[in-house]
Formats: sequence, structure tokens, C-alpha cells
Amino acid sequence: MRLADFILANREPILIEWEAFASTCAPASGEMDMEALRDHANGMLTVIAKDLKTPQSDSQQSEKSKGNEAADGGDDTAAERHGSDRAESGFSVEQMVSEFRALRASVIRLWTREQGTLAEKDLEDLTRFNEAIDQSLAESVTQYTQELDYSKEAYLAILAHDLRTPLGAVSASAKFMLDTNELKEPHSTLTSRIASSTARMGHLVDDLLDFTRSRLGGGIPIERTALDMEKVVRSVIDDLKIIHPKRTLQVEGQGDLRGEWDNARICQALTNLVGNALEHGSDWTIVRVLLRSSADEVSVAIQNRGAAIPPEQLEGIFRLIQRKEVREITTITGASGNLGLGLFIADRIVNAHGGRIEVESSEKRGGTTFTVHLPRHE
Repeated sequence: MRLADFILANREPILIEWEAFASTCAPASGEMDMEALRDHANGMLTVIAKDLKTPQSDSQQSEKSKGNEAADGGDDTAAERHGSDRAESGFSVEQMVSEFRALRASVIRLWTREQGTLAEKDLEDLTRFNEAIDQSLAESVTQYTQELDYSKEAYLAILAHDLRTPLGAVSASAKFMLDTNELKEPHSTLTSRIASSTARMGHLVDDLLDFTRSRLGGGIPIERTALDMEKVVRSVIDDLKIIHPKRTLQVEGQGDLRGEWDNARICQALTNLVGNALEHGSDWTIVRVLLRSSADEVSVAIQNRGAAIPPEQLEGIFRLIQRKEVREITTITGASGNLGLGLFIADRIVNAHGGRIEVESSEKRGGTTFTVHLPRHE
């Protein structure tokens, strides 16, 4: 009996063995019934049998073995739905991969036991069966990973949103206590630190929320209003002086600096960029913010003195730092580095306005300059 016919004729014994193995995948399988344990195995067996019955050229087999089989563009496959459901049910990716390994072993064992001796056509069936299993496994793992990533990012978005309320309460309370002018030392200094720390935490929470929103497909929304960029920059500088009272920040504006931008978003981006210059520049140096204008755009250059950024890091400076780079970066910048989230969000905000950020850094220039180019209008 050809393998495809055997799978269709012996579907139930195969599913029983699948179910038995899936039930051992604790703790996720603990409260799952037979239907949940079998999940989409029945559909996958149908797809595999159909694949085995479909004529296949040498070139098609070669492409499939490399994972290049063209998708039909229709609904999710049974394997993709299986990966999604296993992620939702709490299976680990290792447990899900083991299910396919067990399925492969069950089918081959049951079939070869019935066949006895394998003929040449049986070896061809066996090769194509393995390719079909690998295809289903790849689809399941891809969907599982996407589902897990989506869930993690959705959780981060909820967490960031919910953190705003307690942070707001702490910030408002600290500001109220400072505004009374009745605190004596060291209470006044300690309360100022609370206020500055909660402000910084608030910026990080905003960045985290925007990051998860952009990853979940929502993008970073902007609402344009008429603004004077110099007023926006000076507002940002005033806030940062509270957090960094010992640092010197200078603002220099030239030309017509008016345009239409999202005030809150531009403040967020500039806070990240100027805050980055303060954090990574030398403590004794001045951070300068230079505003210039042309007919169609306004530019904001943030200059700081300090060690130059290595060329290999400049190329991908606006992307999130990968895990393998964390040790190297934290060695250079210290544990306070935010793993690129601030720069990533600043770049997304500027892009949402149709602008761009350029960066120059060299020992010859004695530091680093981030320049934001913003079109005046949409």
C-alpha cells in the first residue's frame, strides 16, 4: 500500500498515538481534552496525503527541500493553525517540535510494519513524506513564533499603559511638595530626585508604549499643529535641566523656525536625543542645540563632546540593539544605556513627520552630532 493511502486508511491509529504523545507535554496538556490534544493533526494528515499523491518534478522537489515551496495565498494551513493554537495553549516550541517528531516516527513505524519490505517506490514515498512533515513543521514554528511575539508585545503595551497612572501620581505628588517651598534639606533634594526620576521613567514608559504600538502595526500617530520649533526646543531643555541640574545646555536659533508638527511627539523625540547627548557625552562639556531653517524645512542639531561612536555602531544606530551586542554597549556606555529604544523611537517619530535624522561622530570633530530634518508641512 502506498504511503498516502496508508495514512488515509489508518488515520485513527495515527491520531491516537499523536494524542498520547501530546498528553505528555505538561503542564500545558494537563487540562486539555481529546479534541484539543489532537488539534489540527487530522487536517495535517490530509494535507500530507494529498501532497504525496500530487505529481512532483525534480525542480519542484529541489525547491521544496530548500523550504522554497510557494504558498497558495489562501487561508491559514492546518499546520499554521496548529502552531497558533499551541502558542495560545502554553506549549513550548520544543514540545511542539517534538509532536512532529513523534508523528513522523509513528507513521513510519506503522507503515513499515505493514509493508514488511520496502520497494523503490516506497523509498520515494518516504522521502516525500519527510519533506511534507518538514514543511508542516516550518509552518507551525513560524506561526508559533509570530503568535508568541505578538503576545509579548501586546503584554508590554498593556504594562506600559498601566504604569502611567502610578507614575503620574508619584510625579504630581512630588511636584506639589516642591511647589509649596516648605521643604527643608535634605527633604527638598530628595523630593527633587523623586520628581526627576519619575519624569525619566515616564519618558521610558512612553518609548516602550510607542515601540510596542509600532511593532503591533499601529505605527506612531501624529497630530500636526502650528508650532515654533525654538519654543518647543526651549521647553524640552527646561525639563532636562531639572533632571541634569549640573549640566550646561545652550540653544541657538536662526531664521524662520515655524512649521506644522506634533508638539508632544517632537518633544518626545528631542528629549530622547538631547537626553542621549547628556548621558553619553563628557560630564564637563556643553551640549549645544542649533536650529536652522531653509525654505522647506527646519533642522535641529544636537552636539555633544565626548568619545566618538565606533563606525560599526553608527550604521545601525537607530535600530534596537541585539542581545549579542548588549554586553559590548553597556561596557561602553554603562548600565544606564536603554538598548537603543530612545533613538529607535526618535527615528520613528521623525519618519512619521516625513523627516530624517543624520548622525556624525568622529574624534576629529571631537564628539557627536545628531541632526533632525523636519519638513515644515505634511
